[in-house]
Amino acid sequence: MSTLTIVGSGLAGYTLAREFRKIDKETSVTLISQDSADFYSKPMLSTALAQGKDAQSLVMTPAEKMSSQLNIKLHANTQVMEINRQNRQCVFTDGKAVDYEKLVLAVGAEPIRIPFEGNASDDMLSINHLDDYALFRKKLTDKVKRVAIVGAGLIGCEFANDLASQGIKVDVIGLGETPLDTLIPAEAGKNLQAALEQQGVVWHLETTIDQLDRAEKGYKITLKNGDSFTADLVLSAIGLRSNIALAKAAELTCNRGIVVNDLMQTNDEFIYALGDCAEINGQVLPYVMPIMHSARALAKTITGEPTSVSYPIMPVIVKTSQHPVVLAGSLTGEGINTKTIAIEQGVKLEAIDLDGKLVGFCLVGEAANKEKQALLAKLSKSAA
Repeated sequence: MSTLTIVGSGLAGYTLAREFRKIDKETSVTLISQDSADFYSKPMLSTALAQGKDAQSLVMTPAEKMSSQLNIKLHANTQVMEINRQNRQCVFTDGKAVDYEKLVLAVGAEPIRIPFEGNASDDMLSINHLDDYALFRKKLTDKVKRVAIVGAGLIGCEFANDLASQGIKVDVIGLGETPLDTLIPAEAGKNLQAALEQQGVVWHLETTIDQLDRAEKGYKITLKNGDSFTADLVLSAIGLRSNIALAKAAELTCNRGIVVNDLMQTNDEFIYALGDCAEINGQVLPYVMPIMHSARALAKTITGEPTSVSYPIMPVIVKTSQHPVVLAGSLTGEGINTKTIAIEQGVKLEAIDLDGKLVGFCLVGEAANKEKQALLAKLSKSAA
């Protein structure tokens, strides 16, 4: 029986394996992956084009080397179809199974896909895995001059930045009044919008696709507001949804994600969830820093030192290199007032509570990287 079985080979799964091995170098660990299990940085998918990287060059460590480095048994290209909680087994598609003493679900999230009217809805690309990116690069030939992106959130804006940096015309379609409207204040969103417009990005906001059809060349996109245009490729970047199907079938408590306590433990004492699939205190945190902190705490818990997850001040960095965006803390809420300050080629927003303390900030533009550390230090001091 494997002492620790991990389902998922993304950042969460491999980080947990690495942190576990720092504490326990001998105990049996099994990792199951539905793909090749090669290790790569998923956040780089939305910036790889500007860096001149194809799918294969994004692989940081091949699966075989990961298995050797971490001294783990690896089942690549293997789908877990069922969790048998009574027998404590992960059952594969072919009926074979792996026993576990403790099981960690690090199964991530998948892109939200909304079907549109027209004959080309299934042609939309979503880029969430290495294979998705490989397909995208295969289709991104020299003939592709214009790409439409559905979704003006974090991933949509990062891909818009990446494509525009290579001289490709980009149309971004979003329901909000401004880009990143669920993440940053409108003033900051407008600043980012104007900056990317200068790079050739065309925004179609407060609307969505009404119909998507194949055209003689590429696709004809008809919007709900009546506008229409053609594009050579269409990307869907609406957002991510936690993978909870396996957990729900096993009757683990699920909401937006797999519900866990502050030990990352589900309602089954032998099963934990980590990363994009986990919901803790009502939140799903699909960012690198929460995953790293959670994995370190969980490794201690699994090795006999129960450790509650505690998150420090964690900035969110939107990788729009042509106009950087950084935010941290709380930007809205009762008793919070936002102060807007114009900065060099950008804007700074400081969120101040009733006691005059800084509780959050957003930086957009050239000065974002210059002022980030000072504001993070000020924010941490206020929270102390």
